[in-house]
Amino acid sequence: MSAAKVLRILGTRGIPASHGGFETFAERLALYLVDRGWRVTVYCQESGTGPMVQDVWRRVERVRIPVYQTGPFGTVVFDWKATRHAACTSDLCLTLGYNTAVFCALLRWAGTPNLINMDGIEWKRKKWGWGAKLWFLANERAGVRLGDHLIADHPEIYQHLIRLGPASKISMIAYGADALHDLNDQAVRELGLEPGKFISLVARPEPENSVLEAVAGFSRRPRGLKLAVLGAYSQDNAYHRSVRSAASEEVKFLGAVYDKAVVQALRYHSLAYLHGHQVGGTNPSLVEALGAGNAVIAHDNRFNRWVLGDAGAFFDSADNMDAVLSKLLSQPTEVARMRLASRKRFEEAFTWPAILGAYETLLVQLLAQRASGHASEIQNL
Repeated sequence: MSAAKVLRILGTRGIPASHGGFETFAERLALYLVDRGWRVTVYCQESGTGPMVQDVWRRVERVRIPVYQTGPFGTVVFDWKATRHAACTSDLCLTLGYNTAVFCALLRWAGTPNLINMDGIEWKRKKWGWGAKLWFLANERAGVRLGDHLIADHPEIYQHLIRLGPASKISMIAYGADALHDLNDQAVRELGLEPGKFISLVARPEPENSVLEAVAGFSRRPRGLKLAVLGAYSQDNAYHRSVRSAASEEVKFLGAVYDKAVVQALRYHSLAYLHGHQVGGTNPSLVEALGAGNAVIAHDNRFNRWVLGDAGAFFDSADNMDAVLSKLLSQPTEVARMRLASRKRFEEAFTWPAILGAYETLLVQLLAQRASGHASEIQNL
């Protein structure tokens, strides 16, 4: 007898997506599964006070939980309430991220099956103080122990996890994005940019994202094109001021842009994309650049090299960025090759149908394992 196809998704701010990669993924997976006969519930964080509210959005059930606390603490409170609610059911759960994985003990004690996407190695990020790093480290270890099965979104994350837990309970599934074709350039022109005459950079302005190196390297000499930088920059932040001070007149700071259509248009009409992220797994922004057919210049590390394959060029300093960019801009045929290689790499590994299909296959296996009444090894995806 097959188990009912029911899933609860925890760990995001909710749907419809407006905050980032995990929210986008939760939305795409939920809609994909309901189209295939699943009953899906997504927990959603809202500001304020009052009782939980349950409703339906595009056939996806939502549990909307108000919290009056703000910032990271508000997220912790939300995760606690969502996990406690899910533990009152016997439904299969998918927890996106391990930042509050200690709460998954509630699911384990209740006998509620739980699949955890372990995201990146958060405790290694330079931006966190020691207290936060210890919290993330403890939760990573808790996630490995408490999750019935784990997902790594990158081979390097998989290798990291199998040093902490058995390989039989870990699967590797990357992140997906949309392929962009024939997008209107009106939004780009309204921002004062000319299609094909600018390079884009989309990242939080933090040292580990190499924004200063990228901007400084670009600004070493006149380029004859713009660098469009997306992100919120504050004069109260020393690093933000350093980035702005290093910028030439050809650098255009666009601020934080949350309109998905505008961001997609910027990606699609970029000559190239700069990606300075130094840590993490399969970064959504990098996958989206591949889906847009961008020539990508990325920070040289094992995470970015796997995602890009032979589609990218790499830098590790401002001087190196200057040299790589100068060489690339002098070789239009190489830019064209990289753009084609990005499309090819995207189609090989990062399309939504392939990613979402892999998730459904894993979820079905977990339901079958549960219905059989005994543990069985999950096929590594």
